[in-house]
Amino acid sequence: MTKSIQCFNTSHLKVLALMSTVLLSACSYSISKHIHRGEKSDPKQDATFILHGGPILTMQGDTPTYVEAMLVENGMIKFTGSFDEAKRLNQRAQRFNLKNNTVIPGLIDAHSHANSVGLQQTVANLYSPPDGKVTDIPSLIQTMQEWKNKNPEFIQQSSGWIIGNGYDDAQLAEQRHPTATELDAISTEQPVIILHQSGHLATVNHKALELLKIDAKTPNPVGGVIRRKANSKEPNGVLEESIVFHAMIQIFQHMPPEVMEKMALTAVQTYVKNGYTTIQEGRADAGTSELWRNIAQKGKLPVDLVVYPDISTEKDYMLQHGTSRDYKHHYRIGGVKISLDGSPQGKTAWLTKPYLVPPEGQKKSYRGYAAFPQQSTVQNLIDLAFQNNWQILAHANGDAAIDQYLTTIENATAKFPAQDRRNVIIHAQTMREDQLDKAKELKLIPSFFSLHTYYWGDWHIHQTLGLQRAQNISPTGSALRKGILFTEHHDAPVIPPNSMMTLDTTVNRVTRSGVVLGADQRVSPYLALKSMTSWAAYQYFEEDSKGTLSAGKLADFVILDQNPMTVPSNQIKNIKVLATFKEGKEVFHAAN
Repeated sequence: MTKSIQCFNTSHLKVLALMSTVLLSACSYSISKHIHRGEKSDPKQDATFILHGGPILTMQGDTPTYVEAMLVENGMIKFTGSFDEAKRLNQRAQRFNLKNNTVIPGLIDAHSHANSVGLQQTVANLYSPPDGKVTDIPSLIQTMQEWKNKNPEFIQQSSGWIIGNGYDDAQLAEQRHPTATELDAISTEQPVIILHQSGHLATVNHKALELLKIDAKTPNPVGGVIRRKANSKEPNGVLEESIVFHAMIQIFQHMPPEVMEKMALTAVQTYVKNGYTTIQEGRADAGTSELWRNIAQKGKLPVDLVVYPDISTEKDYMLQHGTSRDYKHHYRIGGVKISLDGSPQGKTAWLTKPYLVPPEGQKKSYRGYAAFPQQSTVQNLIDLAFQNNWQILAHANGDAAIDQYLTTIENATAKFPAQDRRNVIIHAQTMREDQLDKAKELKLIPSFFSLHTYYWGDWHIHQTLGLQRAQNISPTGSALRKGILFTEHHDAPVIPPNSMMTLDTTVNRVTRSGVVLGADQRVSPYLALKSMTSWAAYQYFEEDSKGTLSAGKLADFVILDQNPMTVPSNQIKNIKVLATFKEGKEVFHAAN
């Protein structure tokens, strides 16, 4: 890590509270009339302009720093500082008054699954409030039936599959997964699949079980589970982990390319309206990687997208294409992904201590399970990444999975020459204090998922971990006290890519029922925002071009209707993104 990271001073956690009234204005809309939006703009005629008249939060340093004006030329930030100096440097630049709206750097998506966001935006929305309307199994079935009736063309393109996404047994009134028999109410002639909000489980109807060739004689696959009816080997319709991914591959292998492209571009628009100017495809197969590459080559990617192919299934693809630090048409392969366990809310994450309440049919000693039971398998994959100097993003929710990752990283570090690899622990939900110490020693970056505190905090208290362990999920406070740089993510489509909700939960850690979950793990709004800007840029090896508003960096920035540093902390989630700019070009503006 850089010297500034090693010398991180936790005394900078306190931020001055500035009281001000922030007025909503249409300034971003007036900018949109004068600045190219990017789709058809001539790169030789990029707009030159000065922003002023509102807080411009640079995100430089350990405490909030503001400038009076920002001069943008040819997609780059030319100057930040006084308005008078900006005018002197370029007297012909257009000038736009922010009218008290706030400018922050473009937000950087530390981890998500962009293509799956497009799927989520296309299929039936089974989220519970606040992101959807499903509250019980009857409302889930009704939502699926309504979507089926409105989308016959998409169902035909998906080989007849009726698809929903985002149900959560933790939020259903029945507090359980639907069954195959219940999903038969949607259709008995067509296959039905509904994806759990975690992305690690799914439920299918009996027609789907038939097409997937799953019956009482089908054994559990490696790294997955077929749940059974009580006192029987008959499948009940609920699938876990690897069998879910196998099913999704079968469903989409014949999807027309134009439909896949449309879904992908729908996803991009979902990100930009939340202020993201760099997004991630966090576990790609070769087909998805090439989908994004082709979209980029057509000039259809308005923001940067970084792909991380799955090293366990795409070794040949990675050996052929490798990684790059340079974008081509806003696309690059940044490294590899490995998934070591499942989901804590789905009770498939691999823990060192048992779940508080095990899944139905499991013993009290149940601790989840590894994606790769053989340590040697993981070691060989980690060694391959080290040998080729590929950055590794490792999905590890449970502390047993984190132990496995730390061990394999330590072994690989001893075998291969030292490099600035910036390997990442994705989610790191149940990371212990001793594991944080080891991660610091190995120069690993934890990317936390603090949105769990709101979405599943109560579930973790009463169902998965118990209060003591639940208080320390996503231990951002502990990381700061140890001087460890971390990033924050939303793991979309597990949770929609709502940037301000991500920021809010990192600051407040309040559950759905109003419980503050781990008060000593809360961080200031400023440091939470750094985890989504400058620290996230560091994770991507892009700190020289992104993450702060300073001269010489890309003009990636967002205009907000309120300042996250000065609004009451419990109101951060209500901040609106008015406009998003990538390299000086507007890629999103809110409707009037």
